[in-house]
Amino acid sequence: MLKYFLLDNPLTERPDDYAAQTVATRAYSRNEIIDLLLRKGTLVTKTDAVAVFNIVEEVIVDIIRDGGTVNLPLFNTSFSISGVFDGPMDTFDPSRHKLNVNLTKGTLLRNAEREVRVQKTDVGTTMPAIIEVKDAISGTTNETLTPNGVIQLWGSNLKIDGDHADVGLWFVPETGDAVKATVLVSNKPSSVIAMIPALAAGAYTLRLVTQHSGSNLLKTPRTIIYDRTLTVA
Repeated sequence: MLKYFLLDNPLTERPDDYAAQTVATRAYSRNEIIDLLLRKGTLVTKTDAVAVFNIVEEVIVDIIRDGGTVNLPLFNTSFSISGVFDGPMDTFDPSRHKLNVNLTKGTLLRNAEREVRVQKTDVGTTMPAIIEVKDAISGTTNETLTPNGVIQLWGSNLKIDGDHADVGLWFVPETGDAVKATVLVSNKPSSVIAMIPALAAGAYTLRLVTQHSGSNLLKTPRTIIYDRTLTVA
């Protein structure tokens, strides 16, 4: 069951505006998905499954690179271009324009969405929660990361504090080790601003770990994983 809690929305001025923060049961990595696939009783070996995943991913990336789109039961892709063009004779300029690959839910995900059961919980009163993430260089929200740029987080109980080894803001790639933000520009309960490390291209999730709890430090750190994937082009 997907749990959620309500917290004060710092992005609006109305005092009675609240936002819902979801708490997923857990986040599954690529390898964990393959392990679940094998438990279905298939005769495919893990080596075969990994190879198929690799080929499917490579083919989809090749299609996107060639300017094609993908329509699958899980998701659909499309393209868009952001930025202003100076008149009808202007052409694409990477310094002023950005090509975006967009993902939308397919039929399987839309059906699954309707079947998810939710349960309200009061855990949000003390748990850290990330409402919105902005990349300062690109100006995008909940979308991209610019290596060596600045990231801004808004939410509740976000202040990063404590001496536990896990405390910090971490950028977690799909494969490989998480990278910690070493420079915090601003560190408040309602917002955190940090320098983005020199990340390699790929998809990342954010993990914030803190022992902050008012005037006292918790013995055990609390962890919040942002439920959106951020991309380094």
